[in-house]
Amino acid sequence: MAGEERNWEFVLRQVDVGGCPVQFVELGGGHPVLMLHGGGPGASGVSNYSRNFTALARHFRVIIPDMPGYGDSGKVVNREDPFGGLAAYMTGLLDILNLPAVHVVGNSLGGAVALRMALDTPARVSSLVLMGPGGLGTSRSLPTRGLRQLLGYYTGDGPSLEKLSAFIRESLVYDGAAVPDELIEARYRASIDPEVIAAPPLQRPSSLRTLRAMDFTRDPRLARCTIRTLVLWGTEDRVNRPSGARALQRRMPNCDVYLFSRTGHWVQWERAIEFNACVAAFLLAGEPAGDNAKDEG
Repeated sequence: MAGEERNWEFVLRQVDVGGCPVQFVELGGGHPVLMLHGGGPGASGVSNYSRNFTALARHFRVIIPDMPGYGDSGKVVNREDPFGGLAAYMTGLLDILNLPAVHVVGNSLGGAVALRMALDTPARVSSLVLMGPGGLGTSRSLPTRGLRQLLGYYTGDGPSLEKLSAFIRESLVYDGAAVPDELIEARYRASIDPEVIAAPPLQRPSSLRTLRAMDFTRDPRLARCTIRTLVLWGTEDRVNRPSGARALQRRMPNCDVYLFSRTGHWVQWERAIEFNACVAAFLLAGEPAGDNAKDEG
């Protein structure tokens, strides 16, 4: 029933994907939606989408993994092909769950992984929702301040609560004062896991070749990707430049763009009400008539 509130319970699972333990939660019912988190220090699936998963679970089977290198999943890192490596693990997770195709929602690093899934295995992606994805023009311009903060977190004098607070409050959101101390402290604790410190999941690309391979604007497959795509971007994003939204729309034949004013890199957190509404509407509009009928009845 429209407007009905449901109290979904998490189902917490861990499976082996190609030798790497991948932990994820799922809730809700309907067409599956795979939600991929960003790559900042201390990131994880559930924390990234804390303001979104309950709303989306009213319509969909929501699956939120910790991608390898993050959270409670294995600390496996592919330095030569970071986006492709994670995309392969996520496709492997779909194989284990026996899911032929899913909607994929991705923020930042997760957006880049979602886009790589769409290019490598398009039949597995029903629709795409990308929020400030990485990999757009990164080999053609200098990195943003936010990206320098992210990539430099584990270098120099190493991780600290002060460095993480500056990154989140200065670069991830438009209004830093709105971020509670508890959120930053939880991210900091996760960021100093000894396994993560030993092999940080995101570092500066090891070579120019790797950097170019991570730049989607150089990939000719983008122009042939007809998957329904919704791009959501904050106009004040200080990590990945908002100009990436137009770059995607110019290249992808079926790409809608929504720019959020006075919003930074965390669209799904800062503008959660609008995010939840427009993502649900976009995904539902692209489902077969039979799937939509169950919500209308």
